[in-house]
Amino acid sequence: RRAVIVVWKCQGHASLPLSPQPALLVCRLVQHLASADPPAAQAMAALQTIDLTAVFTASSFKKKAVATNVAQQARDSAASAKKVKSFVFFEVEILDAKTKEQLCFLDKVEPNATVGEIKSMFHKSYPQWYPARQSIRLDPKGKCVRDEEVLQTLPVGTTATFYFKDLGSQVGWTTVFLTEYAGPLFIYLLFYSRLPFIYEEEYEFSTSPHTVVHLAGFCHSFHYVKRLIETLFVHRFSHGTMPLRNTIKNCFYYWGFTAWLAYFINHPLYTPPLYGDQQVNLALGTFVVCELGNFSIHITLRNLRSEGSKMRKIPKPTKNPFTWLFFFVSCPNYTYEVGSWIGFTIMTQCLPVGLFTLIGFFQMTVWAKGKHHMYLKEFKDYPTLRMPIIPFLL
Repeated sequence: RRAVIVVWKCQGHASLPLSPQPALLVCRLVQHLASADPPAAQAMAALQTIDLTAVFTASSFKKKAVATNVAQQARDSAASAKKVKSFVFFEVEILDAKTKEQLCFLDKVEPNATVGEIKSMFHKSYPQWYPARQSIRLDPKGKCVRDEEVLQTLPVGTTATFYFKDLGSQVGWTTVFLTEYAGPLFIYLLFYSRLPFIYEEEYEFSTSPHTVVHLAGFCHSFHYVKRLIETLFVHRFSHGTMPLRNTIKNCFYYWGFTAWLAYFINHPLYTPPLYGDQQVNLALGTFVVCELGNFSIHITLRNLRSEGSKMRKIPKPTKNPFTWLFFFVSCPNYTYEVGSWIGFTIMTQCLPVGLFTLIGFFQMTVWAKGKHHMYLKEFKDYPTLRMPIIPFLL
């Protein structure tokens, strides 16, 4: 393979110094022409750009291509090594919250892994503890870390230590509410029908002569039918399950109170309220308004986020007047719920109903305060006028 040499005849001019490098030779040739023969240089400048590929041999270009490829591979290897070096895996140690005994050690956990993914990894080692049953904490007596939390954002080092607590058997929220609400609906109707062995034999399958008894039965049934419909078609639950033992306690509370208050309201010796129809009508109006308000708030909360989303937003009033209570309280659904039971208490003038309303108010106040503080912590622009459950007071 012979190199191509370009020869330029310059009569009467100094000879061109030689160079072992062809590219440098061409450059010196052009410089020599510019100084020794300006007309020739101008003529050369008028020509198209010289393609040096016609000057160098194929072997030269092959060597250049190989060198370029090697250099590119070296740069890619260096970048890859730098990327691997900057990617740090975590080691996750899971201990028993009571005994501090190590249950599991997870190696090479990616820093962007969520707590939910760590629960799934832990579940592979202990199949009996499915993710919904696990409570993962940073401190043995601390709060449960949410599944959405990312490992590298938690206050832990590259060797993270978590504490596990078994929450026990879990029940889905839909099943929980259907069980809690279907029970009171049927239990109340058993007393309303005056089945045998509930009251004296002479009153079996009899009906009360008082209108308020039948009205109370309708209102009580309407309330729990509404709850069942909301459970099936309205509510979207942020948490998937509830511990089975809590479900049993809740059912005992709802079912037990229902049997107690239904026994007295439907008793053959029950007497109507002190102020008669005027008291009943006022209480009925309060009950209906609060039930509509409670349903309106539940619809508004449902529309606040799409199905499957866990993104939180500030609940705000809509064109529906029942939602305007959002201007003053953080949890108007609880406000309306308490209002419904106050109306039912005034309507029936029954002590067990009053106790059920009072206990429910205390419990809902605790829930409302918790949600209110969560809103204040999560949203910097949260309305300062709002109170948890009672406007301007509580």
